[in-house]
Amino acid sequence: MALLFAVMLVTAAGNTAMQSVMPSVGTRLGIADVWVSLAYSWSALLWVFMAPFWARRSDRRGRKAMMALGVVGFIASFSLCGAILHFGLDGWFSASLTMILFALARSFYGGFGSAAPPAVQAYVASRTGRADRTKALSLVASSFGLGTVLGPALAPLMIVPGLGLVGPFAIFALLGIIVLVLLRTRLPDDDPGFAARGEIVTAPFGATSDAHWADDDSPDEPHGAVRQHEGADRLRWSDTRLRPWLLAGLVGGHAQAMMLGVIGFLLLDRLGLRADPDAGAGPVGLVLMAGAFATLLAQWGLIPMLGMGPRTSTLWGMGLAALGVLPVALGTSLHAIAVGFAISSLGFGMFRPGFIAGASLAVSPREQGQSAGIVASINGAPYIAAPAIGVWFYNHSEWLAWGTMEALALTVVALCVFAMDKDRA
Repeated sequence: MALLFAVMLVTAAGNTAMQSVMPSVGTRLGIADVWVSLAYSWSALLWVFMAPFWARRSDRRGRKAMMALGVVGFIASFSLCGAILHFGLDGWFSASLTMILFALARSFYGGFGSAAPPAVQAYVASRTGRADRTKALSLVASSFGLGTVLGPALAPLMIVPGLGLVGPFAIFALLGIIVLVLLRTRLPDDDPGFAARGEIVTAPFGATSDAHWADDDSPDEPHGAVRQHEGADRLRWSDTRLRPWLLAGLVGGHAQAMMLGVIGFLLLDRLGLRADPDAGAGPVGLVLMAGAFATLLAQWGLIPMLGMGPRTSTLWGMGLAALGVLPVALGTSLHAIAVGFAISSLGFGMFRPGFIAGASLAVSPREQGQSAGIVASINGAPYIAAPAIGVWFYNHSEWLAWGTMEALALTVVALCVFAMDKDRA
């Protein structure tokens, strides 16, 4: 579990470190804010389509192989992105060409890095019962949370002479290599010889499994869920069991992606740092770190302490997210913006494990790998366009951006109230 935690931790820390410096990089290059946000879109689109593919492949090739592939994608992406930005900032490439090449290099993360999260999630989900799955998936999600604390905290320290703003890219690529070596040498082999069924789902690493889950109704599963879908080879996005959870994840994810897309540029403007973009990494990192701490509070503290089920966690999470948008929209100081962003992040930290656990509990054990792949796609889909749309709204009318975020968050609240069954005790 320590290795699985490390896989998610390093990728999350690297990505949030990148988010800390990219507004400053874009300002240094003289690129419009919206084009910096759009540079992530192709990678996010690849993530949406590739995550389910890798999830299904992990059922045949094993979780370990897909985790390793995901880490390789992360290393390749960060190495190439760092090199391209280094030469672009030194004037070797034009600003436009630099961002185009950056977007292409970033696609390695969307195309291949997307193999790791569904493999990790499917492993955890297949080894936990219904009562414990929300807590277990919250622990997995908290590796992202811890990474989002470390990334912004370390990013300013990684801006070193000779590398400058691309320092975080080089250092996190090196950390990815270390994780890859440990993963390949220390994690037990788990290469199944056939598609996941029964025991291979519930015990991918060879531990004792509950094989009857694949054949009979279990107290840990909704009545009739396994038999009803026993003949299905592929889980559909339109499956009625998953539909409300996927819709909540998609709508709420767009609100979160818009907030993350806007926050760095907002800080440069509100703090008057456009003329000195290198100084922006510190405040942006501080605010992202405050949000990450709030996310950890939700996932490590509130969810397990209060025993929240999926619906409750999703409902209250998006309510808090909507509340937190207000101080971000109105704040003029670093403190006010950080507090508002932390409140929103607390809400998003409750929302995401809630909808992930809800989707997992809605399907049978044999469908966990496919469910994890669909959820990974839902997690990536908002980042195709939402950050760029949020920045475009922000540049034309700040209140259009804030109003859209509020509307999205409140839509999920309404969905929880009217379209989801109450959590089972």
